[in-house]
Amino acid sequence: MKIYINIVFVLIFSSVLASCSSSDDNSKSDSIYQQYGTPFEKMPSKEDAIIYQVNIRAFSSEGTLKGVQARLDAIKELGANVIYLMPVFPVGSVRSAGGLGSPYAVKDYKAINPDFGTLEDLRVLVEEAHKKDMAVVLDWVANHTAWDNAWITTHPNWYQKDASGAIIIPPGTNYNDVAQLDFNNIEMRTAMIDAMSYWVYNANIDGFRCDYADFVPQNFWSDAITALRKIKNQKILMLAEGSKVNHFAAGFDYTFGFNFFSAMEKVFSESKPATSLQDSNAIEYANNYDNSQRVVRYTSNHDVNLSDGTPLELFGGKQGSIATFVVAAYMKSVPMIYNGQEIGYNKRIDYFRRTPIDWSTADASMLAEYKKIIAFRNTSNAIKKGTYKGYSSDAVSAFTMETETEKVLVLSNLTNATVKYIAPPALKTTWKDAFSGAATTITAEISLAPFQYIILKN
Repeated sequence: MKIYINIVFVLIFSSVLASCSSSDDNSKSDSIYQQYGTPFEKMPSKEDAIIYQVNIRAFSSEGTLKGVQARLDAIKELGANVIYLMPVFPVGSVRSAGGLGSPYAVKDYKAINPDFGTLEDLRVLVEEAHKKDMAVVLDWVANHTAWDNAWITTHPNWYQKDASGAIIIPPGTNYNDVAQLDFNNIEMRTAMIDAMSYWVYNANIDGFRCDYADFVPQNFWSDAITALRKIKNQKILMLAEGSKVNHFAAGFDYTFGFNFFSAMEKVFSESKPATSLQDSNAIEYANNYDNSQRVVRYTSNHDVNLSDGTPLELFGGKQGSIATFVVAAYMKSVPMIYNGQEIGYNKRIDYFRRTPIDWSTADASMLAEYKKIIAFRNTSNAIKKGTYKGYSSDAVSAFTMETETEKVLVLSNLTNATVKYIAPPALKTTWKDAFSGAATTITAEISLAPFQYIILKN
């Protein structure tokens, strides 16, 4: 059945695309788009990415794309090279979450939320980001649409229905503001790929973070990513907000570190040992990952910031949150930063409402720590693409990342007490401090102050 569907998809893709004509009905489009802009020549390789998540509603007092553009220098100075914009699309009118509604309830896949600005504003943002050597990826919601998306009335057969013929919400959820799409429908799949392509052509964007990816069929992602990668003569980055290893087979560059984040929380909330993080790392990289593949890891994002708390709340305050970020950013991962965490912003951000970040409250010393951690990662091939080996104790997350020419040792005390780390024989050698260059010889044990981290290399 899968083979038959794929053959049919290939045969009818061109004819369906050619029949599309109007951007007012987001199921339709021109048969051939004109490429806006030029390919991004400084596109980072997948292992080089530092992803910075932008909540447009909160990022500036204006809550607009122009507000994001105004702070591009700050993102660049942090060391990020990939800007991930939360959904830019108009939001449906059914707002079970209250406020302005969920940005993940998409009313029109080929329009900009007027609260955020215009297509031209997005184009300028992308152009300016490219000038600063930063890629821009969009958040894409493939699994479901808002109830007032035009597809509901023009193509009701594109949605899953219950026994009575009523369109359903995503099964197993309470997402009452969205309707579940039917990925057995070839026309819908074609229209979805066309809509994703629209933004590559018309705004010159550089990839997608794909929401709810585990619940969308792998063969759809494979078809979509294959089509997208053919558009521009450059790399595009594809992040699956999911944990299935088959996302890599479908063409994704990254999966999402749900398990690792949960394990980090439990180190602080349940006094789990630091060894549980290397256990989580093993779990996330099980099932035939190869060493070139990476999980995106984080100490905050829009979901956990609102539901669980800020990094300061979850990870022992300023020093604890930095010690934890080091582990998330360096342990065989690609790091993601959620806007505001780098300045120690201590308020949860309600992404269903307008809750602007007060950038004037920035903790300068914390920002400097984030910049230092990211800057070293940007220079270290061992951290970016090396082989991982764990040496953790109950209190200290300890591991090496190693290539043929570089070895990096990370030690991070995840407790609020001074601890002694007993070094295993493999680590008893002379190292250099990654930041100062000072020589350090490890013998029997190392003393680490509360939440202290040490990065060594040789």
